[in-house]
Amino acid sequence: MSPLLLNMISEKKINNLVRESLAGTDRFIVHIGVSSSNQINIIIDGDNGVTIANCVEVSRFVESSLDRESEDFELKVASAGIDFPYVNLRQYKKNIGKAVKVLLKDGSFKRGKLMAADEAGITIEEEIAKKNSKSKKMETGTAVRIAMEDINQTKGLVIF
Repeated sequence: MSPLLLNMISEKKINNLVRESLAGTDRFIVHIGVSSSNQINIIIDGDNGVTIANCVEVSRFVESSLDRESEDFELKVASAGIDFPYVNLRQYKKNIGKAVKVLLKDGSFKRGKLMAADEAGITIEEEIAKKNSKSKKMETGTAVRIAMEDINQTKGLVIF
């Protein structure tokens, strides 16, 4: 099929299909993107994680609901990994008790253990560098409240 005759698949259509596929599970949509060339990227997460089998289920459901004859497309379904920023409150809530790095809109960042999250903001038990120490170990500081409107991006941290 000529690229000029390619039917654009709507993001809304994909969103509805993914929601239908995830209904009744603890999994949820993090991101859906559809390019002008019908490259479909779906990122999902779950309250108890996401397996490869979960991604395959969504992929098969979406693919079986689309007609390749009239809508040529490329489909990728993945889980929101540790390097993918949190984009909704549900992700914050599922990661309470875990280490996070929060990039603020002013360019500064804070890191620490996520203690609470709600629509208005998050609370982290901030980690700070030890004063007068050559060690890279951090020590626990006080609890800090950060308004959602001040957050540019939050990601999980793996600490060894």
